[in-house]
Amino acid sequence: MTTRSVIAPALVVEGLRKEFPAHSRGGKALVAVDDVSFTLERGGSLAVVGESGSGKTTTARIVAGLERATSGTVTAAGSGKGTARPVQMVFQDPFASLDPRQRIGAGLTELLRVRIGLGRAAARERAVGLLAEVGLDEQHAARLPRDLSGGQRQRVAIARALALEPEILILDEAVAALDVSVQAQVLNLLRDIRERTTVAFLFVSHDLAVVRQVTDQCLVMRNGRVVEQGPTAEVLDHPRDPYTRELLDAVPRPGWQPRRRSA
Repeated sequence: MTTRSVIAPALVVEGLRKEFPAHSRGGKALVAVDDVSFTLERGGSLAVVGESGSGKTTTARIVAGLERATSGTVTAAGSGKGTARPVQMVFQDPFASLDPRQRIGAGLTELLRVRIGLGRAAARERAVGLLAEVGLDEQHAARLPRDLSGGQRQRVAIARALALEPEILILDEAVAALDVSVQAQVLNLLRDIRERTTVAFLFVSHDLAVVRQVTDQCLVMRNGRVVEQGPTAEVLDHPRDPYTRELLDAVPRPGWQPRRRSA
């Protein structure tokens, strides 16, 4: 009798809670994340959506190790492999994560030498290869971050994240600051990465149109809690929770006009 191997999920989050201390004596602590649980399969893609203050970014930062949870557990695959972190994060503003004094190729080469342990020549070759994977070439390697467009800087940020061979890539509003045409190019790049790798995506966004394009599963948060989750198409086409319907109703459509408040 043969036993079938079970592939562990890329990420399991259980009972996550995050409290921020009260600003004044006697005040109540702010509960930013309250009993959040979800699973992200290897090679899968999960969107975390909600309005500002819903707790979606705090949840992502806890998964990335940038915040410490008050309680609950985060289990990521590949946590024991070498010095590279299994979870990498791409932010809305890539300029802040790039050294303005260091040329793009040199920055990637240094990262690969220090964190992956490649020799100088191998690291330089891999850096050029990473830029090619995100649609850039050797001429971009010689440039400083300020010499690149916003879309190109975001491609570099994605290349830096992939350099560390993560199991999970967290994208926190990663295309929100880009114009529509550049946004489409970066989304196409992300789809290509999903097709040729096993990296799982955790996509934090308020843009439901983008979520529909790039994710398989969707989790809706409000006031720190999960109000609905399931396959993206099911959640967006047949929402069960009134709050999800509110988010969908707020998406601009042809002929759409915002409601005017009565005086």
